[in-house]
Amino acid sequence: MSDVPQLSRREREVMDIVHELGTATSAQIRSRMAKPPTDSAVRSVLRILVKKGHLSNRQEGVRYVYLPRVPTSRARRAAMRHVVRTFFGGSVEGAVATLLDLEDAILTPDDRARLRALIDQAAREGR
Repeated sequence: MSDVPQLSRREREVMDIVHELGTATSAQIRSRMAKPPTDSAVRSVLRILVKKGHLSNRQEGVRYVYLPRVPTSRARRAAMRHVVRTFFGGSVEGAVATLLDLEDAILTPDDRARLRALIDQAAREGR
């Protein structure tokens, strides 16, 4: 979505909530915001995000339901690409090492086996 205008802090917060929920009404979004503005302010941010092309909406009864225009999996990859480039100088190893160093990063034996399989697959594919 590099051709789409950048997001403000509030717009990013709303997008994060919508991606987390999959679909959401303005009331659901507002209830999850850290410091929620007025209902009309949330609806205004939603209109802006629709206009910018980040969200689409559909009417369900008297409410509008909002959903991301970019699949969460694609947004997740773009966000990780940005974090790796910005905070780790492009080093995937550095990013993974930091994730493993987090206090709450507890991996089960099954988690480790899946990660090994993903690393092996990436090696076979030349990544």
